[in-house]
Amino acid sequence: MSAPLLTESELAEALTGLPEWTRDGDVLTRTIQATSFLTGIELVREVAAAAEAANHHPDIDIRWRKVTFALSTHDSGGLTALDVDLARQIDGFAAELS
Repeated sequence: MSAPLLTESELAEALTGLPEWTRDGDVLTRTIQATSFLTGIELVREVAAAAEAANHHPDIDIRWRKVTFALSTHDSGGLTALDVDLARQIDGFAAELS
C-alpha cells in the first residue's frame, strides 16, 4: 500500500522546517558539501542505513565532496510524509558531520 500524498499546505508547512531543501514538482532535493570525500561517503552510508530501515530510498548523486539527495515516493506518485521524514534525518546526519 502506498503512502498518501501530502497536500500543498502540508508540503509548504513541512518545507518551512527544511530550509536547505528545494522542491521541484514531486521531488525534494538538497546538495551537501562535505569537508572531504570520505566524509561525504560516510554521510551516504548513514542515509543508506536509515533509508533501508524505513524501506524508502532516495536517489543519491556523489560528485567528489558534493552529495545530492533527491526524495520522492515513486509508488505514490509524489511527495509523502516518508520524504519529509527522511529529509529531516538527512539534515540531522549532515549536521553531525559538519
